[in-house]
This record gives sequence, structure tokens and C-alpha cells, in this order.
Amino acid sequence: MARYVGPVNKRMRFLGLEVPRKPGKGPRMNSRRRLSPYGLQLREKQKARFLYGILERQFRNYYDKASKDDGSTGDSLLILLEKRFDNVMYRTGMFNTRRQSRQAVNHGHFLINDKKVNIPSYEIKVGDKISWREKSKKSPLFEIATANTKNNDSAKWLSLNKTELSVQINNLPSASDAELEIDTRQIVEYYSRR
Repeated sequence: MARYVGPVNKRMRFLGLEVPRKPGKGPRMNSRRRLSPYGLQLREKQKARFLYGILERQFRNYYDKASKDDGSTGDSLLILLEKRFDNVMYRTGMFNTRRQSRQAVNHGHFLINDKKVNIPSYEIKVGDKISWREKSKKSPLFEIATANTKNNDSAKWLSLNKTELSVQINNLPSASDAELEIDTRQIVEYYSRR
């Protein structure tokens, strides 16, 4: 599956997100033109896609699935994105970025209910137990994850066993658990035009 491999900080600055390091010499943000309503909608959609690391077709599929759910389409969309396997591993606090957690999932370091799963878009369910493979516990990544869990807290809807680094899914995430500055209303308006 393809993914964005370009300059991350430049992309974050363009989308109006906080950049972890100081930017280099470049144009000022306030000197840019004011965006049209369509431009604002597009920017919010692109921001969500970039933060979760997914491409347009998959994002559209998530939107279509969310629009069929009862309740708010925007909230349902955020919940679907939060239930992705790579995002759940990021929310445990074992990894610093979603990209890092996605790579760990792709490399097959984890078991879900004692079965190897290496698909980042796998949808987590309530009651799932995620654990490290025995072979992966010898890797340097496991040591990094152990160090990260001491400093970071996991999401409220997860139970993290810090000795084994296993995760139990207690309940589904809510839209407020996303903790992202994404205006889902703009995303819904963007797709309702089409």
C-alpha cells in the first residue's frame, strides 16, 4: 500500500498543524491568501488523512461506512479511524508516532487474540487482547516500547499491562478520545458536495 513519504514538517506547516521543530526560512503563514469554504473543507480532509496516514480511497471508504452508521457522521468517522490497529498501538503510548506504530504492525510484531496480524487497518473490537510475539520481545523495538510506556500514558479505553506490554480493549473509543484538532463537520460537508 502506498503512503506519503515526502517532507513531513513542510506538510504539517501547510495543513496548519504544530511543527515540532522551528521552521526554516520561508513564507509567513499570515501572508497566505484566505481560503474559500471549499479550500477549508479540503484542508480538514487532508489533515485527517495525513494524521492517520491513509490514502484517499481508503478514507472515502471510511466516510461511506460512517455515513451509514446511526448518529453523527463526523463522530462515526473519527471512531472508525481510532479503531485502526496502527492507531490503537499508537494510543498505548508504546510508540512516539503513528508512522512508527504502523511500521511495527506491518513487520508483524503483534498478536491479536493469539493470532498474528500485520494489517494496520485491522479494526479492533471490544475484548481483543493485543500482545507481542515472543520472537519480537528480543528486538530493540521492544526495549524502546518498554521505555516509552514508562513515560507515556495509554488511552482511557485501553488497559495496558506494563510488564508484559499487552493491551486489553475495554470499550470502543469515542470521538472525544481522538484528541485531534479536526473539524469533522468540514469533512462531512466536503463529501456531501460530491
